[in-house]
Amino acid sequence: MPQNTAAALTYLLGFVTGILFLLIEKENKFVRFHAMQSTILFGGYFVLNWVLWFIPVVDVIWGLLSIPLGLLLLILWFYLMYQAYRGVEYKLPVVGDFAARQLGKI
Repeated sequence: MPQNTAAALTYLLGFVTGILFLLIEKENKFVRFHAMQSTILFGGYFVLNWVLWFIPVVDVIWGLLSIPLGLLLLILWFYLMYQAYRGVEYKLPVVGDFAARQLGKI
């Protein structure tokens, strides 16, 4: 599979495909970077969303914020897949740097 296709697929199912590609791709740094960025971004959002729904009062505020944030995340999801498919190692401001550091540790 071409590396740009594999990198785009790391975003397809969020952190699930991110983790999957981290496990199966051992050599290609480009694909591994996108897999790690996908895992951190979408995994972090999943955990944050799950936790905030169970905190009284915060769940109401989070419910209102989750709609525009979800839309923003959807746009970002498409954009990251597009950039990966183009062969661009697009780093998100905080998440991308953190992903690169984590890859250096493993």
